[in-house]
Amino acid sequence: MKVLIVKTSSLGDVIHTLPAVTDAATAMPAIRFDWVVEEAFAEIPDLHPAVNRAIPIALRRWRKGWKAAFSSGEIAAFLRDLRLESYDLIIDAQGLMFKSALVAMLAKGLRAGYDRSSARDPWVAPTYKNRYTISREQHAIARVRQLFAQALNYKLPETAPEYGLSNIQIGGGQTENSPYLVFLHGTTWPSKHWPERYWAELITLATQQGLTVHLPWGGSEERARAERLAADHPAVQILPQMNLTELMQELRGAVGVIGLDSGLSHLAAALAVPGVTIYGATRADLTGVMGAHHQNLVAEFPCAPCLKQVCDYVGESSVQPACYEQLTPMAVWDRFKKQAQWTAA
Repeated sequence: MKVLIVKTSSLGDVIHTLPAVTDAATAMPAIRFDWVVEEAFAEIPDLHPAVNRAIPIALRRWRKGWKAAFSSGEIAAFLRDLRLESYDLIIDAQGLMFKSALVAMLAKGLRAGYDRSSARDPWVAPTYKNRYTISREQHAIARVRQLFAQALNYKLPETAPEYGLSNIQIGGGQTENSPYLVFLHGTTWPSKHWPERYWAELITLATQQGLTVHLPWGGSEERARAERLAADHPAVQILPQMNLTELMQELRGAVGVIGLDSGLSHLAAALAVPGVTIYGATRADLTGVMGAHHQNLVAEFPCAPCLKQVCDYVGESSVQPACYEQLTPMAVWDRFKKQAQWTAA
């Protein structure tokens, strides 16, 4: 059976879909998937053994210049690639009109997806032949696993999510002898950022235990933060800018990861790297990092999770965003040591 998955972005959403692919491949060993995915994340589906082909799409880049994308022939080339085969089933696992449903409509095959009450965009439901009711008040991974089980007609397994990446050998591995942590200090919304002085204190706690701290970055703002954090710490290394495969190598070699609500934290969990992810403004119960060696540390605060991009709390607080006041560096470090089962040599 040949199935097309449409789940284009973000990185966390792509990773949330992997356990459903594993479920389907276990229940139906002959099944093979193609996957339409944003070009920046195409390396991820390619690593899963049940995915035959990742079909890159550049919606994020095309939005900045549709005319150029059309005139260059890039969109026409994508459509040829998309329509190269007819599929037994097309699963829209995103549920958004312009990000996924229109793409699914351009492919060849019977379409399936969430019904009006279940999709993020209810207007996509009429575009599917088969529609399924799946509660939105549960974790995103559970939702996609249920969608695949119903669409492909197999019994939903009761096992923990298996991403299909933990046994993949990626590249040449690490050559560094000293143990290191990766601190994933970058994220999107201002309200999801842990206070910078907390990161500095956490670096001190880690380096006092003989660990090196590695800081990745993905833009000028993150690079500047990494430089500030590394300024007074010789045991902190600012990593060069990396693609996803290089970042996976880096994560795989780490003693553990401490991060924020970001796609890279999800990636670390999918790679079975021990770690802790810090949550304040967003709901860990719906989109939190999930992995056998990973734990979420959630802020307990009157207005958390607020789901707001910018903290608007007006009461007294020693930090911003205010909900992180009790998620101190020592609290995070203690939780990490328990989760990673790591102690100083």
